[in-house]
Amino acid sequence: MKHKRQSWGSKIGIILAVAGSAVGLGNFLRFPVQAAQNGGGAFMIPYFISFLLLGIPLMWIEWTLGRFGGGFGHGTGPGIFHTMWQKNRFIKYFGVIGIFGPIVIFTYYTYIESWLLGYTFFSITGKYSGISSPETMTGFLSGYQGIIRNEYFSGIGTAYTFFLITFIINIIVLYHGIKHGIEKLSKVAMPVLFICGILIMLRVITLGTPDLSKPDWNFINGLGFLWNPNFSALKSAKVWMAAAGQIFFTLSVGIGVILTYTSYLRKDDDIVLSGLTAASTNEFAEVILGASIVIPVAFIFFGPEQIMPIAKSGSFNLGFVTMPFIFNKIHYGMFFATLWFLLLFLSGITSSVSLAQPAIAFLEDEFELDRKESLGIFAVVCFILCQPAIFFLANGVVDELDFWGGTFCLVLFGTCEAILFSWVFGIDKAWNEMHAGADMQIPKIYKFIIKFITPAFLLAILGSWFFQEGLPVIFMKNVSQENKKFVILTRIILVGLFLILSFLVRIVWKRKTVQSRSA
Repeated sequence: MKHKRQSWGSKIGIILAVAGSAVGLGNFLRFPVQAAQNGGGAFMIPYFISFLLLGIPLMWIEWTLGRFGGGFGHGTGPGIFHTMWQKNRFIKYFGVIGIFGPIVIFTYYTYIESWLLGYTFFSITGKYSGISSPETMTGFLSGYQGIIRNEYFSGIGTAYTFFLITFIINIIVLYHGIKHGIEKLSKVAMPVLFICGILIMLRVITLGTPDLSKPDWNFINGLGFLWNPNFSALKSAKVWMAAAGQIFFTLSVGIGVILTYTSYLRKDDDIVLSGLTAASTNEFAEVILGASIVIPVAFIFFGPEQIMPIAKSGSFNLGFVTMPFIFNKIHYGMFFATLWFLLLFLSGITSSVSLAQPAIAFLEDEFELDRKESLGIFAVVCFILCQPAIFFLANGVVDELDFWGGTFCLVLFGTCEAILFSWVFGIDKAWNEMHAGADMQIPKIYKFIIKFITPAFLLAILGSWFFQEGLPVIFMKNVSQENKKFVILTRIILVGLFLILSFLVRIVWKRKTVQSRSA
C-alpha cells in the first residue's frame, strides 16, 4: 500500500524552507565578488532585469509544477514531467536531471559546509587569532584541507572529523522529515542567520577608518566601489551572462529542489505570493546583507588598489582568508568571526538538506519506501560519493562536480522546465493552475514573459554559455596534465550515476505499466 505523502506544517514553514534552500554561500560570497568583477553598480542593471525576466518566472514555474505533480503523488522531475506530458515516453528521463544535479552538488557542498562548522569552532577557541598575514591565513586553510602540513594541522583528520559531524547533522534533520525536520530547522536557522548578518553589517558600518592616515578607506567608499556603475561594462555579454548566472545560482531555480518542496503543498495553497515572498527574502539576504559586508570591509582594510585583486581571488579566498584575517584586526573580532561562520554554516545546512530531499522523495514516491529506508540508501550512496571531493580537492574534482551539477544541469533543467510549462502543458492551462488558490493576481504581462521571454532568455544563456565556457571545460582546456586522470574518473562516476538513476526511472515506469494493464 502506498504511503501517505508528508506535508508542511505552515505557510511560513514552506516559505522559510524555500528561502533557506536559496540563501547560501552565494548570497554572502559569490554575489559581491560577481558584482565587483562585472562593473560594480552597472552589474545590478542586468541583475535586476534577469531577476524580473528569469528568476521570478522560473520561481513561479517551479512552484506550480511542484504543486501540480504533488497532486499525482510525484515529488521529483521524472514523475512531474511525466504528468505534464504523458504522451511522450522520454520526457521523464529529462526529469532525471532534477535528481542528478542535487545529488552531485550535495557531494561537494556538504564538505565545504563542514569547513564553516570547523571555522566556527576555530573562531570560538581562537585557533587562528594570532595569524597576522593573509599568506599565513592561506596556509592555515590549506593545512586544514589537508593540502599541506604545517604547525596548525598535520593532515586531513580535523577536516574529516568536521565533515562527519556535518554529514550526521544533515541526516538527523532529514530523518525527521518535512514538517519536523526541514521545517523546524528553517524556522530556527533563518531568523538566527539574519540576526547574525545584521549584527555583522552594523559592525562593518561602525568600523569608521581604522587607519587614520587613509581617511578615504571607509564604509561609504567601500559601498561606492561595489555600487558606483561603470556603464561601459553593459556592452560586455560576459556581464549579462554573469548576472543571469547569479540569479540562477542564488534563487536555487533549475536544481529540482523547489519542485520537491512544493510537491508537499495542497491544491489550494497560494503559490504566487509564497513564491514571491521566498524570492524577496533571498534578495534581502543577497542585495542588502551580502553587499554590505565582504567588499566594504575588505575595502576598509586593504584600500582601492588591493580590493579588485582580492575580489578576483575568488569567493573561498574572501570567506576563509580575507574575512578571518580582518576579524583578527578589529575589537571583539573572534565574536564577530563566530557570527560570520555560524551565519554561513546555517545558510549552508538549510541548502544541503534541500539538495538531499529530491533523491529521498524519489525513493519514497516511486519505489514506495518509507523514510528510514529511503534515507538509509541516500546516506550510504552519498557518503561514498563525497569521498573524491574530500581527498582529491586539490586535483580539480570539486570544480568538475560544480560545473556539471551546479552549472550545466542547472541551466539545462531550467530550460526544460520553462519550455514544458509554457509550450507543452500550455500557457493558458498553466496560468490557471498557477492562480489556483492565489491571494494575488500576477500582472498579465508575465503571461507573455513566461511563454516567450523566459524560454528565449534561457536558450540564449545556454547557447552562449556553452560556447564561451562549456566547450573549454568539456575538452579540459584549463586542466593540468597531472589532474586530467582525476577529472576523467570524476566524469565516469557522474555518467554512471546518471545512467543508474535513468535505469531506476525505467524500472519504476515499467512496473507501473504492468500494474495498470493488470488492473
